[in-house]
Amino acid sequence: MTLTEPIDVSPIEPPAASGRSRRRSWLVVGVLVVAVGALLAQGLLSNLNYFETVDQAFGHRSTLGTHDFRLEGLVTKGTIVRTIRGADFTMQGSHHRSVLVIEIGQPPQLFQSDIPVVVDGHFTSSTSATFVAHQIIVKHTSNYVEQHPRRVKAPNGSTR
Repeated sequence: MTLTEPIDVSPIEPPAASGRSRRRSWLVVGVLVVAVGALLAQGLLSNLNYFETVDQAFGHRSTLGTHDFRLEGLVTKGTIVRTIRGADFTMQGSHHRSVLVIEIGQPPQLFQSDIPVVVDGHFTSSTSATFVAHQIIVKHTSNYVEQHPRRVKAPNGSTR
């Protein structure tokens, strides 16, 4: 090349992308979408805390065994016995099946007879009607009750 020759500065066409590299790009995008979807689904499903009613729990006690789960029922009137370790009481389901609950811990301030509660714990065996709970969940906290004293009513008609 000599200095007198003009330099060609016209644009050069890039080589055409092969169908193979396009497919590979779409495959990578697809794998990423599936992976992100699977991670989101797994994370959401593992954070859901369903509960079993007393009647449902009796129906598949052998499957539940001694694994922790949440149990929902109505605190049977007149069955609460406060103990040093927490409280013992009976919960009943809609078909009048009942479970003895041995709660280890401090029951919430709103805990009383004849209200629906959810307890977190496990059966003592796969055939037992005794449930050991480490938490009792009642609908409202004591802070809510202090701010709205007559708004929280139990099914038994009492207010706290």
